[in-house]
Amino acid sequence: MFKGKIVAEGTLLADRNECIAALNSVALDAGESVTKALLETEGRCSGVFVAGNGGSAATTSHMTNDNHVVFTSTGNYLGSDHVFSRELRRLAQTQDLLIAVSVLGNSQNVLACVEAAKELGLIIEAFIGFDSGRLATMAVLFARIPTIEGTYGPVQDFHVMVNHMITEQLKDVN
Repeated sequence: MFKGKIVAEGTLLADRNECIAALNSVALDAGESVTKALLETEGRCSGVFVAGNGGSAATTSHMTNDNHVVFTSTGNYLGSDHVFSRELRRLAQTQDLLIAVSVLGNSQNVLACVEAAKELGLIIEAFIGFDSGRLATMAVLFARIPTIEGTYGPVQDFHVMVNHMITEQLKDVN
């Protein structure tokens, strides 16, 4: 039986308090802007695309039933920088919506996807964290959770929470 300490005393409380402070600093209209963009996209009969790496990929997969076969084969044959932009260029049309999800905002393949979206005339929303890197300057609207850099979990949890709030709002629309 384990008899040692797993974490330093008080760190879970400090982590919880940091998460609560970060959540309290988020503008509540962040999720509403994404919901509005999704409804407008539906009204135009346009498509919605998502992009994210690592934990953010789990969030985007949770948002959609993403086709991981296309994702992994594109990465295998063309390199990971093109895994999102290739499909976007193939399927997207002007006025479609791209939701880019990135904690740091500097993932090359997400940025390449946003560049492609700009070229194609898509509307670009982002779920971001920290200072949000280059992605913060490229998206039109975004939901950002400002935490201490390096605390990825709370940012990713927030992204999933915003996704759930949006889903609830959309459920009540129709």
